[in-house]
Amino acid sequence: MMANNIKNIPYGLSDYERIARDNYYYVDKTHFIPLIEQAASYFFLIRPRRFGKSLLLNMLDSYYDINNADRFEELFGERWIYQNPTNLRAKFLILRFNFSAVDSHPERLETSFEEHCTEQFVIFANRYEHLFQANFREELMKRGSATARLQYINGCASEQGLRIYLIIDEYDNFTNSILANIGKKAYQEATHGDGFFRFFFNVIKVMTTGSGMALERMFITGVSPITLDDVTSGFNIGTNFTTDAQFNNIVGFSEPELRTMLEYYHEHGMLKMDVDEMIKEMKPWYDNYCFSTKSLSESMYNSDMALYYISHCLRSGYPPEEMIDKNIRTDYNKLRHLIKIDKELGQNFSVIREIVETGQTTALLNSGFSVEQMVDPNNFKSLLYYFGLLSIQGRYRGDAVLIIPNHTVREQIYTYLIESLSDSDIFRIDFYQLGNLIKEMAYQGEWKPVFSFIASELEKQSRVREFIDGEAHVKGFLLAYLGMTHYYMLLPEYELAKGYADFYFQPSTQLPDMEYAYLLEVKYLKRADSDAHITTLKEEARAQLLKYASDNIVTSTIGEAKLRLITVVFRGWELVEMEEVFQEEC
Repeated sequence: MMANNIKNIPYGLSDYERIARDNYYYVDKTHFIPLIEQAASYFFLIRPRRFGKSLLLNMLDSYYDINNADRFEELFGERWIYQNPTNLRAKFLILRFNFSAVDSHPERLETSFEEHCTEQFVIFANRYEHLFQANFREELMKRGSATARLQYINGCASEQGLRIYLIIDEYDNFTNSILANIGKKAYQEATHGDGFFRFFFNVIKVMTTGSGMALERMFITGVSPITLDDVTSGFNIGTNFTTDAQFNNIVGFSEPELRTMLEYYHEHGMLKMDVDEMIKEMKPWYDNYCFSTKSLSESMYNSDMALYYISHCLRSGYPPEEMIDKNIRTDYNKLRHLIKIDKELGQNFSVIREIVETGQTTALLNSGFSVEQMVDPNNFKSLLYYFGLLSIQGRYRGDAVLIIPNHTVREQIYTYLIESLSDSDIFRIDFYQLGNLIKEMAYQGEWKPVFSFIASELEKQSRVREFIDGEAHVKGFLLAYLGMTHYYMLLPEYELAKGYADFYFQPSTQLPDMEYAYLLEVKYLKRADSDAHITTLKEEARAQLLKYASDNIVTSTIGEAKLRLITVVFRGWELVEMEEVFQEEC
């Protein structure tokens, strides 16, 4: 338990007022307030799920709410903005929507949308009816639709000289669910033509144009630009600042922010682990998100995942056994349905495969595209970037270089590839059996059965063979399937240093009793190559493995495990040789 005067950890909280009122730790993002005001009146931001978007919106709500004019010190006394307030502080009526509350089932969709909007209009009336004419609430609720109520509020506020700040959180949540679980036709009925969601945004657009309009500011968040492109096709409703370097750090935690938080709890005696050790453990799992090609030196941690880890350490004194928050896994599962690959394994499958095999891809990041344009490779890669499944690492010939940011995401990418092969009836494997074999590999040193099992499945399931013809394909295939078990962090060569072994089976930090770690070299023969070439490849692998065994990356992460050096040789899809190299050979 934390002492009463030590700040609570806000894991799972997005209620800014509660964080301020009940002494929770807050990573201060209020210095972005003047930047947002200067950037645009109608602000659009895309970030991955569980990155702190809702908390940001709730903070803006508290800051701009006209009812909080006398609560500035209470709500913001400890924040940067308290010493640097803007002229717009406490000047708005806040109208809020969160469309994650909308039921996406077709028979409930429009009704649920109207119900959520009605609830939000009631909340608006509760907050602000004292500023309007006596019958404001009654007249508002007489209106029969969300759009009619929007127009009524706008008109009344204009007459009273009041200003509205519209906040829409998870604007695309239910439309993404429709697209993923029901299909394109149902999605288009809501977002195209006379669809109710499109009309809703048409009314918002009207409220932002012309003189005498009360809607002066707007902040919209979501996880992709698809829906906004569809519902606002033909007109702009806001400026997209997703890739703007100025706002790279607007949500999530930078490493200095994370370190400051950890040092706070460490200095108060609440953390047993060393701060540097904690960052070292969190970094490969939660870090390395970059949202702008001009912010390459500033990577971001997923704030929800970092708080999950810290919360566990504060509560129990040690890190969680599962480094991935189950809530994150649930969210990625939802995304998987949205980007699911067709039965024919078309271009999008090739993109996923390229990312697994090489660890990166390049793309011209598009700030908006319709659902019809999602199959374009640049748009598909952009979608993976928006979802947080790829992160910007640099630029190449005018395109963004996109990489898998961390181990948490890598698991999801492997899953997409594996499920696409399974759903297309190309290849399936018993992961329970594979997991048991890798367990024996980890604790008994029995590594050959793992590769023999995979080879036997390749022999039986002939359709997969055309997909693993070539060295990169073989390595990518092994990486995806071996990387789905949790005894090791399987690090490929492209993750480490140039000239490193093909795979390093790094022992999980959560399994300190693991007996064996491995370096693996995968060698490949073309089908026409003679058996004599196998000896040459094995000699080459032996020299490489012996060289890499003493590398600092291995020695600093292997713990108490014994290192074993192994080589497997494939000819096409066929496993033709397995060999262990013994370190005394050096």
